[in-house]
Amino acid sequence: MTKTVFTIGHSNHLQDHFIALLCQHGVTAVCDVRSKPYSRMNPQFNREPLEQALREHGIAYRFLGKELGARSDDETCYVEGTVQYGRLAKTKLFQTGLKRVQQGAKQDFQIALMCAEKEPLECHRSILVARHLVALGMNVEHIHADGTLEPHHAALTRLAQMLHLPEYDLFHTREELLDEIYRHQELRIAYEIPEPAVKRAAG
Repeated sequence: MTKTVFTIGHSNHLQDHFIALLCQHGVTAVCDVRSKPYSRMNPQFNREPLEQALREHGIAYRFLGKELGARSDDETCYVEGTVQYGRLAKTKLFQTGLKRVQQGAKQDFQIALMCAEKEPLECHRSILVARHLVALGMNVEHIHADGTLEPHHAALTRLAQMLHLPEYDLFHTREELLDEIYRHQELRIAYEIPEPAVKRAAG
């Protein structure tokens, strides 16, 4: 049986609304894939208060930002200060994170990967992490702010339309076209080291 993993963005939700969204879909474990589990604008989603609130509703919390975060500490994952998702995905740490998600799902946890962005297509949880979970045979569905679900394949269709890219054509395989869709969005959203820090590193 194919296991389903959800993704969700905390956005600027009230904490109660966020937890209600999780409960609506039977989530029993939240995997935090933010590189830094804190929010200056939305402190209700800082790691400690969030973990406590989730526990009170019977939902487990695991921080996987080191493994599955978008801001890698590995310098080899960057080109001219911009993280490269393809390189990041090949690291041992990232692969370990994927295995932890798989193992949690096999243990009958209903997992939601959590990051900050409201729109899943603007977040690495979709363009990086979900991509590789799907490749491993898992089903991924994105929880939107109104509680509706969007299957990952439907999100990719929507992304292709937004980018004016085809999902099918005569001369390329489906996989080649999906690679192009992912690549275009990665170029838009991938983390860039702030310029002064890049100059210091170069110097």
